[in-house]
Amino acid sequence: MVPTGNRQRSESDTALYEPGVVARRSIGGMVTPPPIVTVDRPLPERGRARYRAGSRRRYVPVRMKLAGSLLFAAGWVGGSSWLAQPWIADLAAITGPILAWAVVAGIALIPGLANAFVIASLIIDRRPVYPDVAVPSRAVTILVAAYNEADYIADTVRSVFAQQYEPGRELIVIDDGSTDATAAVVQDLIDHGVAPAGDQLRLIRQAENGGKAAALNAGLAAARYDLIVTLDGDTWLHRDALRNLVLNHEGSPSNTAATAGTVLVRNSRANRLTRLQEWDYFMGIASVKRVQSLYQGTLVAQGAFSAYERSVLREVGGWQEVVGEDIVLTWDIIDRDYRVGYADDAIAFTRVPETMGRYFRQRKRWSRGLIEAFRRFPRVFFRPRLNLPFVYLNFTYPYLDLIYMTVFVPGVLAAVFFGMYAIAGIMTLVLVPLALLMSLVMYVRQLKAFRARGLRVRRNLLGFAGYLLAYQAILSPASLAGYFAELLGRRKNW
Repeated sequence: MVPTGNRQRSESDTALYEPGVVARRSIGGMVTPPPIVTVDRPLPERGRARYRAGSRRRYVPVRMKLAGSLLFAAGWVGGSSWLAQPWIADLAAITGPILAWAVVAGIALIPGLANAFVIASLIIDRRPVYPDVAVPSRAVTILVAAYNEADYIADTVRSVFAQQYEPGRELIVIDDGSTDATAAVVQDLIDHGVAPAGDQLRLIRQAENGGKAAALNAGLAAARYDLIVTLDGDTWLHRDALRNLVLNHEGSPSNTAATAGTVLVRNSRANRLTRLQEWDYFMGIASVKRVQSLYQGTLVAQGAFSAYERSVLREVGGWQEVVGEDIVLTWDIIDRDYRVGYADDAIAFTRVPETMGRYFRQRKRWSRGLIEAFRRFPRVFFRPRLNLPFVYLNFTYPYLDLIYMTVFVPGVLAAVFFGMYAIAGIMTLVLVPLALLMSLVMYVRQLKAFRARGLRVRRNLLGFAGYLLAYQAILSPASLAGYFAELLGRRKNW
């Protein structure tokens, strides 16, 4: 998912953006609103004045959208359950009725419920659009926690200062005890005056590697401005990403404490694994964040590119020393009845793992972070809010991954090689049209957002086919390893 117009070359022959240039190509391939909370330092006033005028669509309240999407999902599950009765009966003859229902729920009914809910929500979603002349009103501090990022940190810094951002910005790079030339590269950029007049590039050096949370907290303590943006050291901002992120944040309801940007894949051409991840970021992750934000609560403001109110960061005590520091931070914010938004037009490109080992460790960390969030903030399961269905859906992930790896995959193998269709039979085909419909709706939504940014989707049909057919078989083992590692209290590192 990387643009190819006006190319630079990386060691993996990946096409990159050049700052300030419109790329020609890119990627291949639920119920009361949360109350406004009074804190020591009130959040800034927000409004909708910057939304583009002209569209007079009839306004549909979010609660009605939620009710409609849930009704559609319930109808799909009801129909699927009726059609699956023969399948359940055959399976119950082998396993008993309770286990048979548990298996079918994990393979078909819960995924079908989730997919149908996402499809309906994406179809009715209408997001605000800002005119090209709109200008944010707030200066920002951008924090980059970097550990051994000498090969990529210069591109990251340059992409920040290539942004047209009038209110002003400072970029603080926190070198977290790197053993390579990360600090030297940043210092050279400072010496050569890469920051435009009125902006500032600063370097903080940690003597020892203390972890990402410690590095970000050090940057937070040194920040000048009240709006904080985090950015990974190998992530590149598209030309108006910073402006769009802050505009979305400022245009959100007044209790919005954080806004997640859109993170896509920068090194998609490296190999088959990165091509699969390209589609995961483009359609899966981005679409789920879009739907979560529709119901007033994105569940993860990822550290790779998100904006936060400094007053709220201080209220929650900053980033915690955990594996999933961005997941835990977001759930802490939500637990205090703040809102977390999502900016689909604030696009950044990050490097994803190019080897199975690195991919496995990354997704293991992410799944550990989910369990950390469950343990630390159980109240989110019981406090009414519009995005509550997604909280419960996240709670089913360990179960779904377990059923997938221990039942569905063996069932497919049994059907293919031994003609045993108790698990993977004709009824599993009920999932196919829904999966294809969801992929189509996700693709169309993301394509529209991409074209609005002057980008084009690269043809990556093999990567797309692999994403639909094989990606879950790669993702689930890593996720299961993370769930069990956290539940068993295994040693944590990042």
